[in-house]
Amino acid sequence: MREALFSFRRLIWLMPAVFAVHIVEEYGAGFPGWVSAMFGQPMTPDTFLVNNAAFMVILLGLTAWASARPSALSAFLLLSWASGNLFWNFVFHLATTAIFDRFSPGLITATLLYLPVSVAVAWSALAQRVLPRAAFVAALAIGAALMLGVIWGGLYHFAT
Repeated sequence: MREALFSFRRLIWLMPAVFAVHIVEEYGAGFPGWVSAMFGQPMTPDTFLVNNAAFMVILLGLTAWASARPSALSAFLLLSWASGNLFWNFVFHLATTAIFDRFSPGLITATLLYLPVSVAVAWSALAQRVLPRAAFVAALAIGAALMLGVIWGGLYHFAT
């Protein structure tokens, strides 16, 4: 049986691709310096790259697992992780731009790539019944908690 072009198993591969483009934008636009200026906590370019490399490895691993071995568990864990890295990251960039009245490096790809890819993956997950609606909402909530944990840990406790 031929898999549909917009199947969940295919669409999820867009997530690591747009994550990579987003990291290039953030790095090139000076996100580590912006974090230091806005939050008063140091973030070195090396710390930024190491953290995002780790996030990418996790995202690629979860994407590969959900694609190769589809299950409710693999989809749930992928969507939990990815919603924090993509959808809630979009919210972070949008909110910090508004709060600080200063462009947040990463806002362009978060808006043009993260938001539409997040919506497309969510739509496919729900339409194709990859996860029940309640599990999908739980994955989004966990993703929000993960994003808050990254902000709390990265900006206020583990910054170097």
